[in-house]
Amino acid sequence: QVHLVESGGGPVQAGGSLRLSCVASGDTIDTYSMAWFRQAPGKEREGVARIAPTSAYTMYADSGKGRFAISRDNAKNMLYLQMTNLKPEDTAMYYCAADLLDPAKWYQQSAFQYWGQGTQVTVSS
Repeated sequence: QVHLVESGGGPVQAGGSLRLSCVASGDTIDTYSMAWFRQAPGKEREGVARIAPTSAYTMYADSGKGRFAISRDNAKNMLYLQMTNLKPEDTAMYYCAADLLDPAKWYQQSAFQYWGQGTQVTVSS
């Protein structure tokens, strides 16, 4: 069982940057693929970025390519999402996820087993 807690969200103006963090407890994360998802009001939760257990590769949804960077520090049991050039459409609750069950559909909520409670990102124009 992995417990995930996100932090780092908040209000930011368009064009600004934020760094989200996720700390894991209950188990080490070095064997888990992990990801960041987001969910805006009235929309489905969607994958933003995914990272392999050893950071060997990363994958991004089109919405974040070139602006977001996912990284991890397994020694600290931490996952990060660096977001730059933020846009109002990036406004959402951002969630950390661990333990990928379905790699082919990593961008769907059902693909991951463990979830954090989320951190709100609000981008104003």
